[in-house]
Amino acid sequence: MRTLLVADLHLSEHTPEITQGFLDYLTTTAVDAEAVYVLGDLFDAWIGDDLLDYPHPLADIAKQVAAALSKLGENGTRICLMHGNRDFFIGQRFANACSATLLPDIQEAELHGIPLVLLHGDSLCTLDKDYMAFRQQSRDPQWQAQMLELPLEQRLELATSLRQQSGDANATKAQAIMDVTPSEVVKLMEKRGVATMIHGHTHRPKVHDLTVDGVPAKRFVLGDWDRQHGWDVVIDDETDSATAPRLRQFPLNQPPVS
Repeated sequence: MRTLLVADLHLSEHTPEITQGFLDYLTTTAVDAEAVYVLGDLFDAWIGDDLLDYPHPLADIAKQVAAALSKLGENGTRICLMHGNRDFFIGQRFANACSATLLPDIQEAELHGIPLVLLHGDSLCTLDKDYMAFRQQSRDPQWQAQMLELPLEQRLELATSLRQQSGDANATKAQAIMDVTPSEVVKLMEKRGVATMIHGHTHRPKVHDLTVDGVPAKRFVLGDWDRQHGWDVVIDDETDSATAPRLRQFPLNQPPVS
């Protein structure tokens, strides 16, 4: 048995190849997995679960993905979803449609005997003061309730505007500002008492070696999916402690079968 973790698929009506690649991944790689974790940004923008009630291309994509995840769930795979910085409006309705558990922003877990901490990763980017201010606002329940009261078309326009503003702002920021703050990584791992962290968000896939409380530790950064490749982290019962978990890149049209 194995557990699979992915992040940053950024599904939208503009990326049908990635949608199909993820659906193929769910029916091949994940078909007999013990658990599948999506660590945020499943969608490039999600403006509320009520989108499912409207004839919109993203609603069709969401229903396809939810059906595929739910089928896995019905067959015994545990499905876990986490909010990202693009889809923090995912609610219980969509999670239920996926037969999924909606995780908190930071989740401790023990997977196949490995204690670890899971998160999207944006909360670690503390040097990006502008984004951290927006993050605090966008996670506020009162602000979210006010946004969800807006008409759907207005929310769609707002999401487009926010994506444009984010792209413009990031174009002028130093790369280090948009990456995680190393001291925040160590502080969180020390607080949670783990030597393994898995996250996405930065689109900088890599396995980082570090030291936490005087012991060797690892931080696994998931890559973002594109039209050619997907990324996951796999943990299985057969993997020894020296190599688990494993970060993998694979061709989008040939997802791994194990």
